[in-house]
Amino acid sequence: MSKKPVVIYGVTGYTGRLVAEYLREHRVPFVAAGRDARRIREVLDRVPGIESADYEIAEVEHTVEALTKLMQGAKVMCNMVGPFMKYGDEAVEACLNAGAHYTDTNGEQNWMMHAEAKWGQKFADKNLLLAPGIAQMYTTGEIAANLCLETPGLDTLDILVLWKGFPTYASTQTIFSILTANFYYLEGNQYVQWLPTAKSEVVVPGQHETAMALPWGGTAHPVWFKNDPRVANVKAQGGVFARAVMEGVVQIAAVVEEQIKPLPKDQAEKKLSEMAASLQAGMPPRENPRENTSVDSVHASGPLGRAHCVIHGVCNYKQTGLLQAYAAYHLLQAPPKRYGFASGCQAFGHRELLGVLQSFGLVSRPELTVNAASARIG
Repeated sequence: MSKKPVVIYGVTGYTGRLVAEYLREHRVPFVAAGRDARRIREVLDRVPGIESADYEIAEVEHTVEALTKLMQGAKVMCNMVGPFMKYGDEAVEACLNAGAHYTDTNGEQNWMMHAEAKWGQKFADKNLLLAPGIAQMYTTGEIAANLCLETPGLDTLDILVLWKGFPTYASTQTIFSILTANFYYLEGNQYVQWLPTAKSEVVVPGQHETAMALPWGGTAHPVWFKNDPRVANVKAQGGVFARAVMEGVVQIAAVVEEQIKPLPKDQAEKKLSEMAASLQAGMPPRENPRENTSVDSVHASGPLGRAHCVIHGVCNYKQTGLLQAYAAYHLLQAPPKRYGFASGCQAFGHRELLGVLQSFGLVSRPELTVNAASARIG
């Protein structure tokens, strides 16, 4: 039984230790949970400032029963154990059983759809929040989209996220896992499947050189905005600035489509995991804000108007760690704006989350340009 209000599940990964770091800065007690207590201790001993944190360590099996016992007495789980389509259900069910809110850092559109369909109403019925996907790759762009949507009459979102750096081991595993799934954009408020080979040349705000972007598994945005009456169409793409890396991902996607998708599920998962590990098997260095930058760009349009919002940031994994820690911090003091399945902005407010990221120096002031008939009202 937990004696702390927040459980970080999967704390030994790159993002998990950042969540611990930001929970310490918010002075939130937490349980650091995972499969190996010795490994957890080794990892936490290297977290900056951990000596002043209020935490305990829990070794736990990845079963509904064990995780339910772990969550007894806790109010929030921050889950970093993925790929989530493979491992997420047990953690979500445990939170539901224990009466705890659930957040995660997933990058899997199929998991978002599954979580909403299977668990969303059950969490809403218990006045609990189910918020998968609170992470820089989706939430910072969602903030930009909502700033655009403050101008009425815009119903179409064209979303881009790019960052400098290389994905962590867990992120690389996720990238490969979503290559076998179908992924979608939103058109006329209906899901439309992307072509497996889809890619785009995109204009990057703030530089002359273009970049390559991919649908990146569809992203969470079409799922979050599908039930938003303001929005009918959403396309989101992303990637890293390094073109050679993106070209490699395109080649890998082609191999997956031709050689791995036809395999039985267990064989396909094994092959994908091996491919991912061959590209990223270790822990990347701590982010450097002079090198690890991000840009989130959203064009919003409607029949008679346009808006464009750009948010420049640094250290996308630190953004993710902070967003997770703040979500837990908020939930310990006040209810979310929405129960059941919800995005970070739907649960906590886009301007509130923007303020948190700015207060820690992780994003700049948004650059918002509006050209709309409705902008002249008043």
